[in-house]
Amino acid sequence: MKRFDLGKSLTASALVWTMLMMPLLAFGQTRISMSKNKYKIQDDVKLGQQAAAEVEQQMPILNDYEASRYIQDVGRRLVNAIPSQFQHPEFRYTFKVVNARDINAFALPGGPMYINRGMIEAARNEGEMAGVMAHELSHVALRHGTAQATKMNNPLNQILGIGAVLGGAVLGGQQGAQLGQIFAQGYFTRFSREYETQADILGSQIMAQAGYDPRDLANMFKTIERQGGSGTPEFLSSHPSPANRYATIEREAAMLRVSNPIGRTAQFERTQSQLRGMGRAPSMQEIAQNAQRYPQGQGRGGNGQQNPMANGRYSNRVQYPSQQMRIFNGGGIQLNVPNNWQQFQQSQTEIWFAPDGAYGAQGITHGALVGLSQSRTNNIDQATQDYVEGILQGNNYLRQTSNYERVNIGGRQGYATVLSGRSNLTNRNEMTTVYTTQLRNGNLFYIVTVSPENEASNYNYAFRNMIRSLRIND
Repeated sequence: MKRFDLGKSLTASALVWTMLMMPLLAFGQTRISMSKNKYKIQDDVKLGQQAAAEVEQQMPILNDYEASRYIQDVGRRLVNAIPSQFQHPEFRYTFKVVNARDINAFALPGGPMYINRGMIEAARNEGEMAGVMAHELSHVALRHGTAQATKMNNPLNQILGIGAVLGGAVLGGQQGAQLGQIFAQGYFTRFSREYETQADILGSQIMAQAGYDPRDLANMFKTIERQGGSGTPEFLSSHPSPANRYATIEREAAMLRVSNPIGRTAQFERTQSQLRGMGRAPSMQEIAQNAQRYPQGQGRGGNGQQNPMANGRYSNRVQYPSQQMRIFNGGGIQLNVPNNWQQFQQSQTEIWFAPDGAYGAQGITHGALVGLSQSRTNNIDQATQDYVEGILQGNNYLRQTSNYERVNIGGRQGYATVLSGRSNLTNRNEMTTVYTTQLRNGNLFYIVTVSPENEASNYNYAFRNMIRSLRIND
């Protein structure tokens, strides 16, 4: 039996107790490493600033001095708590409130963050709100946007050209996807589960360092789950489910110690009461519907320039497709298009075709659009479903009225499905057919045809000719 030294034991006990009382138990927390990234810090800043300009043109930013100042104060507290190895002096962190009632928030590369009014109203205390903000800051600090672009092997000029900025919304599923309906092609690409988990863990650590209880972030996911924000099942989403995220954060919180954490504050209660007293905020879906008719474009094109269709005029008398066809050839795509259809370059990855009287700022009533969609999966079934769901979310009058049918598109296997519903532009039933196939690089190629149902027989020849003549050189 070894000799027991009381003095050493008391000293050791005091040391353990002191360490337990420290605000942050640094040596026990999960270690996080930066992901591989071929881009410069300045690239993150450039992407974020460009995207922020677009966000603030198309989303209702709440111009309330008191609420804005409060959010900025909480944001600065969190930024100061980012671990030194993830601090980037070049980043420009900004914090603005979006007048939307959904419980959500998102951040852009380089620092811009947008917090939905509904998230602030739903939070039970400042800690829950700060937890969501800390999660979003973590995406920025870990440079997940350009890291994911590196993983996808996207050239930076392509990212800038089509606005493929990766802004990690706190939610996956349908609510997260609705953010993407506001913008041109791929403005919001969902982060991988790995990145979401990293943001939850680093977010917990930032919270603890800033004086918040990380369990408040976990509790916020419970609020999201109660309100049906889990969206799609976990295996269909890049985001882990709220229940799994709750467990991850709880495990991390057990390794972190915060004495007297910040909870309900007078500023939080005053701001929350002020927001709740305002008029009803629109949902993200309503904002999306007002912003654009299809996932790719409305009054602005995918490159941030004025949409060339915006000056069009809708007419009740639209000329039928010409029997004479011309060959469109560009971007590795070749197909026949009716001679009397005009061509509109919406972005570097999408072109719309429509006759006079069938196009305007809200999209097309007759014609077709052809383009590429950056896919989060190499599974064509899932990529097709994601794209179709995006159309349905951006056009809530449409319903999927057929199963996915296997078809031949450009000499390769693909799918076709029919959507229909009463158009608010023509006040007639619209028939939309979506054709998809996959390119060698994993991106989804699509053709979407549109016509009123009672005129479909006059358009079927032109649509069939387009599909049959398609040649893809990838």
